[in-house]
Amino acid sequence: MDRGEGNRHKTFTRRAALLAGGKLSLAAVLMGRMYYLQVLESDQYQMLAEENRISMRLLAPPRGLVMDRFGRELASNRQNYRVVLIAEQTNGVAETLDRLARVIPITPHQRRRVLREVMRKRPFVPVKVAENLTWEQFARINVLLPDLPGVQPDVGEGRHYPVGLETAHIVGYVSSVSEADLTGDPLLELPGFRIGKNGIEKIFDETLRGKAGNSRVEVNAYGREIRELARQDGQPGDDVVLTIDADLQEKISRRLADESAAAVVMDIHQGEILAMVSAPSYDPNAFNLGMSTKAWHALVQHPRKPLINKAIAGQYPPGSTFKMIVALAAMEAGVAGPGHQVFCNGVIKLSNTKFHCWRHRYGGHGWVDMKQSIAQSCDIYFYDLARRLGVDRIGDMARRFGLGEALGVELLGEQDGLVPSKDWKLAVTGVPWQLGETLITGIGQAYLLITPLQLAVMTARLANGGLAVTPRLSRHQVPARPGDAMTPASPEAIGVSATHLRVITDAMEEVVNGERGTARKYKLGEGLPFKMAGKTGTAQVRRISKAERKAGGKLAKETPWRERDHALFTAFAPVGAPRYATAVVVEHGGSGTYAAKLTKDIMTDVLLLDPLAHSALGRET
Repeated sequence: MDRGEGNRHKTFTRRAALLAGGKLSLAAVLMGRMYYLQVLESDQYQMLAEENRISMRLLAPPRGLVMDRFGRELASNRQNYRVVLIAEQTNGVAETLDRLARVIPITPHQRRRVLREVMRKRPFVPVKVAENLTWEQFARINVLLPDLPGVQPDVGEGRHYPVGLETAHIVGYVSSVSEADLTGDPLLELPGFRIGKNGIEKIFDETLRGKAGNSRVEVNAYGREIRELARQDGQPGDDVVLTIDADLQEKISRRLADESAAAVVMDIHQGEILAMVSAPSYDPNAFNLGMSTKAWHALVQHPRKPLINKAIAGQYPPGSTFKMIVALAAMEAGVAGPGHQVFCNGVIKLSNTKFHCWRHRYGGHGWVDMKQSIAQSCDIYFYDLARRLGVDRIGDMARRFGLGEALGVELLGEQDGLVPSKDWKLAVTGVPWQLGETLITGIGQAYLLITPLQLAVMTARLANGGLAVTPRLSRHQVPARPGDAMTPASPEAIGVSATHLRVITDAMEEVVNGERGTARKYKLGEGLPFKMAGKTGTAQVRRISKAERKAGGKLAKETPWRERDHALFTAFAPVGAPRYATAVVVEHGGSGTYAAKLTKDIMTDVLLLDPLAHSALGRET
């Protein structure tokens, strides 16, 4: 080998060594990386692979029940028979829908929705076609399954209101989750999940909702479910027990079925609401089943407003039911005592304005004292008291008895009502208060507004000896809300003389049981060992013309319904040992005596059922 060839050989040997070294280095790096991935990081990558193979899915928990004071279900869960469609298993979605439409009704809207969802979702994902099927429809689908490729019957759970119409304004309803309802809770994003939208269902939604369960499902690379590996059911929501007596609620609802009205019955000592009826009502099941646009518009446009809970959201002038407050304010202020007398000739004059008594066309009531002025509802007597008192002292007493502000009952939409004052009018209208407005306030008109619930609470506080009882619908702690105050364990005293209260309650007894009482025709039946005390009220909704006044009410039949007076009656019973207070307001009912007639029937039902006496033992059937 010559010298040149030797040098080339050395050069080749060095290059081979460098190349071999590079390869060894690269192999070492690759082996190190493989060791890192397969040994050091094996747990992490095993977990990632498992996550690609296993899908964790939320399971909706059973919703808690809503029950009345005796355990009767007002909101429950029942089987929801439904049918779904899997596109990849059909010979054509449209053809399958045509076949299914021969078995169950499928509207054009449902058909369009199904076709739209099939286009958006993967072909193996089930698409809901219809739900809330009858058992007959569900059974027919199961029998015809061989002729319905891609159709799968399914059984879920849906909300049901067995006492729907009668308790709709209290219990409320559930409906689908909207964008505004999303809070980050993954439960709310489950298809078909429903939440409380109104009433107790809304206020106690989180309590009733429960905790989600989960299912571990094995899926393939496309996300198709292969099998369920593990399942943990959710925690059912807590039940909510109300103070309502469903039997009493149903009886009152039937009595008010043809009215636009509200009625409240409550325990005067504890504040438990035993019945709260608003008529007309609506079927809450329609919201859960899916309400058509036509049905929704019919509810919204109904002239008697069935969607509004008139017991807490209806605001009405109290009329003569307010006279007890004026009389009590006069006694407490020392302006007039029980023996104070006024001569009523049917009219008084203030400047150039005449103020009439309802009995003006009969020459008035003559001489009346405080007891008879309430029993006979003499307006002239209370014009006199109001002028002596002034509107601010009247308003102070009204607020002590629960008027003029929301009472905090466990429902949405409660209104404050209105108890006016001189400062209020000046701030709102810029016009000073007038003496004539004080006189009208004395008979429960002018700017005064109350809710039926406030009227019942006022009567309860009069009958229980002046304790500031507050109403409640539930035996559960209401979920805390910003600004909420804690309800005291026992009601505090209003600070009104027991002697003065007795004057008022005796006068209310005279209204019903006295010889000249305005509700004497509606005392409780002779067969009952109870007496009822109360007060009528007729509230004008417009100014009466001279022609109508002269006609003495003869034009009433020709008066449009919306222009007729509201009818009010508030009562407590039994006399001597009061236990229940009730308030009835009939929109445009014409006269307080009409509300008294309804109240007689309602209080009879209350005393015969006597729900407070049966609460501890349960009602016998």
